[in-house]
Amino acid sequence: MVRNQTVSTLSRGFLSASMMLITLLALSTAHAATLAGVSLPDQATVGGKTVLLNGLGMRTATMLKVKVYVIGLYLESKSSDPEAIIESSENKRIAMHFVHKVSAEQLRDGWTEGFEDNTKDTTGIKDEIAKFNASMRDVKKGDSIVLDFAGDTVDVLINDTRIDSVTGKAFQQAALAIWLGRKPPNEPLKQGILGRQP
Repeated sequence: MVRNQTVSTLSRGFLSASMMLITLLALSTAHAATLAGVSLPDQATVGGKTVLLNGLGMRTATMLKVKVYVIGLYLESKSSDPEAIIESSENKRIAMHFVHKVSAEQLRDGWTEGFEDNTKDTTGIKDEIAKFNASMRDVKKGDSIVLDFAGDTVDVLINDTRIDSVTGKAFQQAALAIWLGRKPPNEPLKQGILGRQP
């Protein structure tokens, strides 16, 4: 009887230890991807669906390659094909974690340039671009801007607060093309979020 109790106690102890180890492993992998000291979770939820971190990139600016933000691309199904990602109707997320302060005006200028460089004709989405640009705020180191793509809507979140939503499939595709189009902010960023970094 004593032996059975001992075995039972040991079994419960082993089970508890196993559960604790599983929990610790889960916590340790919750922020599995890190770039330049910035960690992003390996998955998120957009529109009720799970999206997986496809890759990370770094936005740099000027000849001095000043680090501006770490960007993560989240997809329902991982892919390294930029055209397929832009065309896909699956939910997506663009997450930017800033490592340098940027004014709202600088953000608007950057997005406008990105739209013009990567969309053949922006005439049909001028109002959507204006609405998107109007949602921008000054950001500082440690701040985040997240774009959630679900259905035909792009939700703009700054520091986890939804600022606005912009609708339209054409705008969605144009927004994604800022980073995945023929002229991304910098090529290593594009390759990184496509999961192509060595």
